[in-house]
Amino acid sequence: MATSQIETVTTTADKAKLAAAVVLAVGAIVAFYLLTRQGSLAQWAALLVGLAAAVGAFGSSEHGRQLWAFGRDAWREVKKVVWPSRKEAMQMTAYVFGFVLIMSIFLWLTDKTLEWVFFDLILGWRK
Repeated sequence: MATSQIETVTTTADKAKLAAAVVLAVGAIVAFYLLTRQGSLAQWAALLVGLAAAVGAFGSSEHGRQLWAFGRDAWREVKKVVWPSRKEAMQMTAYVFGFVLIMSIFLWLTDKTLEWVFFDLILGWRK
């Protein structure tokens, strides 16, 4: 099986877009807190506009395009999943509960048996 190496080249413009996205996001948060005297409408507007600009700057970078492509591919894979019917899901849930019940009884019996062997037969502590 041949392996291919993918080399990602980050250009200066791409780095500048990422830096701008970070600055815009931080600026939006700072503006939200600085605009407390102007009212909540101005605060939320500044925050949402700043974050939208940050998302836009990030989305125009190579990393943003890769993230968007990853999201599209992940959604495409989710659509391929064959989900169980309600009946199958209920049956599997019942199997799990049944197994847990049987296992808990087994572990309880094992614990009580070992307790009896060690404390009563070997050590003789309970008389």
